[in-house]
This record gives sequence, C-alpha cells and structure tokens, in this order.
Amino acid sequence: SGADVAVSITGIAGPGGGSDAKPVGLVYLAVATPEKCEVEELRLGPQARDWIREESVVKALEMIRASS
Repeated sequence: SGADVAVSITGIAGPGGGSDAKPVGLVYLAVATPEKCEVEELRLGPQARDWIREESVVKALEMIRASS
C-alpha cells in the first residue's frame, strides 16, 4: 500500500468474552515501520468497554510517536 506505518490492536474489551487465560482488558498492540516492529501487551483490568478501547488507541498513538 505504500504506507510508512502499520498499526494493529486486538484484545478483549468486554464486557463479555473474557476467560482466566484471556481476561477482559487484555490488549495487544503492534506498530510496524520499515525499520522495526514493536508489540506490547496491556492488561487494563476490568474497566468499561469504551475506556479500554480509548486507552488502547492512546497507547498505540504513543507507540507511533515514539517510533518516529
């Protein structure tokens, strides 16, 4: 696609779908540039779905900023 940065977010935002192995609030972030790919695991705890989603986006944007 010619993009300089790729971002991926996946996880369990809740309120349902969690398990002992994959609890609500478990989120994985990845940021890839031509130079490197970084992956981070977040454990945001049992919070509201919207809060988990917003915090995940904020963290992904911070990762993008730090990678440049």
